[in-house]
Amino acid sequence: MTRISVIAALGAALLATPASAQTKVAIGISGWTGFAPLTLAKEAGIFAKNGLDVTIKKIPQASRHLAIASGDIQCAATTVETWIVWNANGVATTQLFQLDKSYGADGMAVRNTVNSIKDVKGKTVAASAPGTAPYFTLAWFLKKNGLSVKDVTVVNMEPGPAAQAFIAGQNDVAMTYEPYLSAVRAKPEAGKIIATTLDYPMVMDTFGCTPKFISENEAAVKALTKSYFDALDMIKADQSKAFQIMGADVKQSADQFANSAKYLRWQDKAQNKAFFTGEFKTFSKEAADLLLEIGVIKQIPDLTKLADPRFVQ
Repeated sequence: MTRISVIAALGAALLATPASAQTKVAIGISGWTGFAPLTLAKEAGIFAKNGLDVTIKKIPQASRHLAIASGDIQCAATTVETWIVWNANGVATTQLFQLDKSYGADGMAVRNTVNSIKDVKGKTVAASAPGTAPYFTLAWFLKKNGLSVKDVTVVNMEPGPAAQAFIAGQNDVAMTYEPYLSAVRAKPEAGKIIATTLDYPMVMDTFGCTPKFISENEAAVKALTKSYFDALDMIKADQSKAFQIMGADVKQSADQFANSAKYLRWQDKAQNKAFFTGEFKTFSKEAADLLLEIGVIKQIPDLTKLADPRFVQ
């Protein structure tokens, strides 16, 4: 082969090879409004710009840990107490950064004849399975009012179907969240929202991955964290476009998505740092105690090893 042909062959090879290989990562989420910046990072090319080839999979919270255990996904978004459940049940996962806090985006819908949470005793409640945020929210609300999950009959339904069934006249109570909670708000004749996370601030979401993925892909973990904050920057810079992209993922217009989003707060870097040094620790302890009390876990895992926020910079 001549020198010219060798150079040509090398040039062709370089053109065929990406300038930098992208790390593949699969993330499990739901249609919860708080997770939407992850969808934005995917659809707006933020993940790709930061060297990531991300696949987002919509997986019900009740089975998200199974997808992690099987290796189908390496990372996920879920509520703080759910990571406790997963680790207590042998699915090793580590929280990396906080996504959002609910400010009225999670709630309990009841019929108009119900005047207090204490009045739901003996009633049928639609809520996701034990180990999920809606079930834990139900347990939290009840405990704060002198009741327990043993005082109600729980019918396991995911948040979307639970809200739709409630509107259709099924079940006495429904535990749901945005964007589905807004559907209940829009049908006052069906019932009312008797309590939300404005009354009981306890729903906080974080993003995490398996310890194996983190240890083997620290650059990618840093890029995942950066991508979330880049998505928040995009929301600030062009809210209309961002809301349009995020809303489309859950079949909402930009205006409808904005209405859902007003009930939560995405958490920036400063808020992340404050959270992991304070509230994270106190909430995790109270949440773990309640999870043990209601039988969702049989033992409390080492709470000091559930988070690694060093990538928030």
